[in-house]
Amino acid sequence: MSKLSCVVAVNVLAIVIISLASPLPVLAVDPSMVDRESEAALKLLYEGTPAARELGGKAKGILIFPNIVKAGFIFGAQYGDGELLKGGQVAGRYNITAVSYGLQAGFQAFAYVMFFMTDQALSYLDQSAGFEVGVGPSVVVLDEGMAKNVTSSTLQSDIYGFVFGQKGLMAGIGVQGSKITKIGR
Repeated sequence: MSKLSCVVAVNVLAIVIISLASPLPVLAVDPSMVDRESEAALKLLYEGTPAARELGGKAKGILIFPNIVKAGFIFGAQYGDGELLKGGQVAGRYNITAVSYGLQAGFQAFAYVMFFMTDQALSYLDQSAGFEVGVGPSVVVLDEGMAKNVTSSTLQSDIYGFVFGQKGLMAGIGVQGSKITKIGR
């Protein structure tokens, strides 16, 4: 492949990634499908991680992204639709987008659930023009091993997140920023 072909390929990939990273309502999937997938994802998380069930019982809100798709080769992007539950009822629809850059290659799908433990954290999500992970309330992402050590006396953070159900292969190191945006429907 010539140097010019490589430059063109990288530019085309960058345009595609930027297009995917824009949270357009046109990309949003059918809400009833998100409802079914969210219910199934939360059930799967609760069955495999008892600490998540404990968090769910205490959370002010639960934001569920049942199917986030991530792909990349040097440049990467991810996108997914989800919903916020308050008191077991859907309180809003959201999407998550991210772009990344670095040594990475592959494709992966996964679920992501965030438990909002304080009214302030939930208010930040509701009132912000786009919740950026890493900005605002503190987010603690728990893996299976860490989740086993969570008890009601160790719950000190604003938000707890679980990534689970990974399918596919994505490898590498990179810099990534994620943004969660409310979908107006």
